[in-house]
Amino acid sequence: MATLPQLFEEDVQRIDDLLSEFLERSDATTALVIDKGGFLIASHGDSRRFDLTTIAALASGAYMANQTIANLVHEENFDSVYQHGDKFSIFVANIDESCLLMVIFPSNVGVGIVKYQATETRTDIATQLLIAQDRDPEAGLDLSVMNLADPSELFKRRD
Repeated sequence: MATLPQLFEEDVQRIDDLLSEFLERSDATTALVIDKGGFLIASHGDSRRFDLTTIAALASGAYMANQTIANLVHEENFDSVYQHGDKFSIFVANIDESCLLMVIFPSNVGVGIVKYQATETRTDIATQLLIAQDRDPEAGLDLSVMNLADPSELFKRRD
């Protein structure tokens, strides 16, 4: 079963625009959209300072572990994960059944503003993913079956 809808150039551009607007409103450093399997879908902001591919995989794992903890304490769902550091903090929040929004922001920026600004961004990204899904409900990607050594079968240029 495909977990991520087939994204066209206009979908990726819209998501990039949403991430850019979010960064301006929140004073965050970097924002990512990641598949719950840990694959980086889109990012905006300072990508040179961080290994975003590895961070995406680890953030997804942390979020999914948080969901397991939610179940163990009889909570249906924990919506987000927040980690505070000396230099940077991280906020990871659910977008939809397949994707997460991850935000890296300076530790002197309050998590409240990041969470507040993320609410609209999450909704807007979910809407764009739904538009992509509705375009062709049978198309999409299950990134968990991707051959990481040769992803060319999944990612081809359209003519």
